[in-house]
Amino acid sequence: MPFSGHARLITVLGTQSHAGKSTIVAALCRILKNMGYRVAPFKAQNMSLNSWITADGKEIGMAQAVQAFAAGVEPSADMNPVLLKPKGDMTSQVIVLGRPLGDRKVGEYYGGVDEMMRSALGALERLANDYDVIVIEGAGGAAEINLYDRDIANSRLARAVGSPIVIVGDIERGGVFASLYGTYMLLPEDDKKLVKGFIINKFRGDASLLKGGIEELERLTGVPVLGVIPYKRFSLPSEDSVSIDDKADGAGCGVDVAVIRLPFISNFTDFEPLERLARVRYVALDEELGAPDIVILPGTKNTVSDLKALRSSPHFEGIKRLATMGTPIIGICGGYQMLGQKVIDSGIEGGKAETIKGMGLLPVTTTFGQYEKLTRQVSKKVTAGGPILGPLKGTTVRGYEIHMGMSVSGSPAFEDDGCVSDSGTVIGTYLHGLFENVQFTQALLRFACEKKGIPYNHVPTLKDPYDELASHVQASLDMHRLLSIILEN
Repeated sequence: MPFSGHARLITVLGTQSHAGKSTIVAALCRILKNMGYRVAPFKAQNMSLNSWITADGKEIGMAQAVQAFAAGVEPSADMNPVLLKPKGDMTSQVIVLGRPLGDRKVGEYYGGVDEMMRSALGALERLANDYDVIVIEGAGGAAEINLYDRDIANSRLARAVGSPIVIVGDIERGGVFASLYGTYMLLPEDDKKLVKGFIINKFRGDASLLKGGIEELERLTGVPVLGVIPYKRFSLPSEDSVSIDDKADGAGCGVDVAVIRLPFISNFTDFEPLERLARVRYVALDEELGAPDIVILPGTKNTVSDLKALRSSPHFEGIKRLATMGTPIIGICGGYQMLGQKVIDSGIEGGKAETIKGMGLLPVTTTFGQYEKLTRQVSKKVTAGGPILGPLKGTTVRGYEIHMGMSVSGSPAFEDDGCVSDSGTVIGTYLHGLFENVQFTQALLRFACEKKGIPYNHVPTLKDPYDELASHVQASLDMHRLLSIILEN
């Protein structure tokens, strides 16, 4: 389909997954916003278990929501028209324009990729008629030569809309010059013409040491290196599970939080606000749990499969023992479902009808009766009592729901949502983003500190992470040349 959007375009591709494309796009969105442009992010196809719910109840990748926040605009489904959420066994839930299309095997999805491409181009054109600049993010590595004919997110898309391309390489993982050169050389000839610059990302050390390599790369390709960006961590939500392995093990206020790393963990960005305040460990099912001060069961893309895996691990009994000792146990979404008495699946989650016993820590029964996902942003009053929620009773918490299955509870935590144990220390809820509510996070950490016998430190004032990111990236790039690439296409 011909592309008629009037916005200027720039496409950021990577030599590999986790090269820093999402962060660079977020930075460019804030930089351009600060320059007075109306800017929006776009990613045709994202594969991630971290997602966000838009104001109109549509589901998109978390990275595109973060990029929209950096751009100062409301996230929309057009910013990420195709989202794939892996469920295991070569199957993903396919979400198109914010709504679940269904579960698809890899072959089934690729059989309909042309339709996905049309959806992506339609979404991009709508954005391009509403904004001045669209910053497009690619997916994975740009030179996956086995996927060119089915790749709707990288150079094929850039070629379809005539967007210039910048390729980002991750020097932290080594071989950055080979990665940039190899990626460029493997692109089809027509796509090479669109490549207008390279960016070297995550550098630690003296950038002058790269001078000879940069000059040779530019000589071999005829493509300029637009900048070398020093390594730095920012308080931004992570895109996918790869990021868990890169997390720092901080101390914070002295509280030890164990997040159970379920095989299909999703939306672990829920807990990143805690990472700034406490020691947060992501504990796999085959790792030692220890004696944490708080345990969190996170969301999951497959509650049935992960509940079975949890039941087969030492953590199942270990968490129950901690609960009897008064350790706070918090379940979010699928983790909430697991804390209940049982999960009744009609075949929606696990592929066959069965009933699985839960942890039995909350008086809750969850039923998966139909293929229907609830996605919405919500505000709820705290209605439960107990040592954690009691002091918050009557206050409002905000978050968003992304779940299948319905749970019946006799003692809700937040109006009609969630459940609280008689002790008040086991709490389950469907609310993602709960820890963004400062009053809840403070109440939880205060209780854990008092139980541990250590002083409680209040939440620090944080700088705007988007402005910090923009300043950091802008200082390292040849912005004059980059703006010329964007505005002259």
